[in-house]
Amino acid sequence: MIVCIAEKPSVARDIAHVLGADRPMDGFMEGNGYQVTWTFGHLCELKEPHDYTPMWKSWSLGQLPMIPPRFGIKLKADKGIEKQFHTIENLMQHAEGIVNCGDAGQEGELIQRWVMQKAQAKCPVKRLWINSMTEEAIREGFQNLKDQSEYQSLYEAGLMRAIGDWLLGMNATRLYTQKYAAGKHQVLSIGRVQTPTLALIVRRQQEIENFVPVPYWVLTTKYRDTTFTAIMEEGERGFKTREEGEKALAEIRDLPFTITDVQKKKGTEAPPRLFDLTSLQVECNKKYGFSADMTLQLIQSLYEKKLTTYPRVDTTYLSDDIYPKCPQIMNGLKGYYHLMDRIKGKPLNKNKKVFDNSKVTDHHAIIPTGVPAQGMTEMEAKVYDLVTRRFIGAFYPDCQFETTTVLGKVADIGFKVTGKVIIDPAWRIIWTTNNSAADKSDESDGEGEKANTEEQGILPVFQKGESGPHVPDLAEKQTTPPKPYTEATLLRAMETAGKMVEDEELRDALKENGIGRPSTRAAIIETLFKRHYIRKERKSLYATPTGVELIGLIHEELLKSAELTGIWERKLRQIERKEYEALTFLDELKQMVSEIVMTVLRDNEPRHVTVEMETATKTKSTKSDNKGNKK
Repeated sequence: MIVCIAEKPSVARDIAHVLGADRPMDGFMEGNGYQVTWTFGHLCELKEPHDYTPMWKSWSLGQLPMIPPRFGIKLKADKGIEKQFHTIENLMQHAEGIVNCGDAGQEGELIQRWVMQKAQAKCPVKRLWINSMTEEAIREGFQNLKDQSEYQSLYEAGLMRAIGDWLLGMNATRLYTQKYAAGKHQVLSIGRVQTPTLALIVRRQQEIENFVPVPYWVLTTKYRDTTFTAIMEEGERGFKTREEGEKALAEIRDLPFTITDVQKKKGTEAPPRLFDLTSLQVECNKKYGFSADMTLQLIQSLYEKKLTTYPRVDTTYLSDDIYPKCPQIMNGLKGYYHLMDRIKGKPLNKNKKVFDNSKVTDHHAIIPTGVPAQGMTEMEAKVYDLVTRRFIGAFYPDCQFETTTVLGKVADIGFKVTGKVIIDPAWRIIWTTNNSAADKSDESDGEGEKANTEEQGILPVFQKGESGPHVPDLAEKQTTPPKPYTEATLLRAMETAGKMVEDEELRDALKENGIGRPSTRAAIIETLFKRHYIRKERKSLYATPTGVELIGLIHEELLKSAELTGIWERKLRQIERKEYEALTFLDELKQMVSEIVMTVLRDNEPRHVTVEMETATKTKSTKSDNKGNKK
């Protein structure tokens, strides 16, 4: 028998159906020479400190750093998990071969490898690697099974991530709790990703609190019902003092306004990129207020319903081999045919901004599979609608627009106004055409929805040299503080190690140093809520007093720097690509943890986190949470 092991029962059932293993057994499906079984996510985990030595059971500064000579795994203490594992173990010990059908990523590889190690599987192992759960994709995947050894570097990267989280989380949490916690039951949770993420929120909050508004004065004038703004020196918003502004206002009040130049420039705007997981989470947070975790759950559900492709991806590109399949996918998008009128009956546009093999590794961007959409919840339909419209829009021509810049002058003061006219909306029509209940929600401010919100700014026809009366005005304004993070902007900051950039090409370059993986960032944000380190007001995220104090007492920059944590992430990606040795990374981790422990132990300042958790119940749950890895 060939034993196939999937990550959850629903996925196992889909695979079993394709393979003809339709006979239900206790904990697996059987038939046609296959036995298809499943895990429930992680069945195994890294051992806890006390599993290595009883001395590490109690929290003591004298026992730090805790660095096991060799890391081991154990089965999770859960009766349901134990029962399923013994089923898997029995199947594997009698198997002719095994097919690892785990999720196609670091975490999926780690989950299944640990189970196979714990079960002491000895037979040959193949790897199923697919981008969607359609029957066609599963059949194609089984026709192209790879030897598990080809994914060894993926496993090593996942293992180093888990060990890194254990080493830093276990040691730093005990270290800071014992050294700085004020209350007997208070736990100060420190993590490789959660602490730098919290630091981003705290620093932004402090920037807002310490912000001192600076007044400035803007001179405008209305000519032919069009408001022109005075041109200032580069970098200047307006006049620095009221006196300067009023002097300029007096100079132009009784003189005519003259048009000095009319410039027209044609431009194009490409369709928005396809979604990776982060950009989908950003868009759903902006458009619908969905949390990052909620969006991940929804797109995961759509993947398991065979409606969209693998979600935990960090690329916005498709590989060339997907192009021939796109017309078939389009044909399956019932209810969206009216959005394809512009591209119907023509070969689909193959754009380098969509299809680029060099930008795709194991997975491509999130797209619909073309399986007719049914059985979706209202929230799933909204996410599916975004993914589907992005996919259709990717094959549309660029939007054509014309920008008109009109310059004017009064005395020696120049004025300017700019207007933009859409000549051919092209792909923008997709975002202004209602299609389903998902479109009737609150108005979007997302990056793919610009057509809904952007003012066109159509200007009257002006002629160079014309002149006439005008109505000048001087308005006092103030500089504004930075905005608090929302989940959308925090995800972007995590993706780029704290550097906020709008340019997509630059953002791609910074992804290599992002903190956390696309698949884990939502969980990190949820962890910060659970620890009571952050709170939410409407869409804005704020650090709690505990979170602020915790970041304030951490002097070790490595623990709270998004940039330094991003370097770790880059090395983990390099391990996956066989460009960096896992053992070298592990040695660096051990040295770093030892240095942090020594530095904190030498700290003689009387510093403590004084804010306790809200209730004893919350404190207990926090302690229990700290038994596992701390990202």
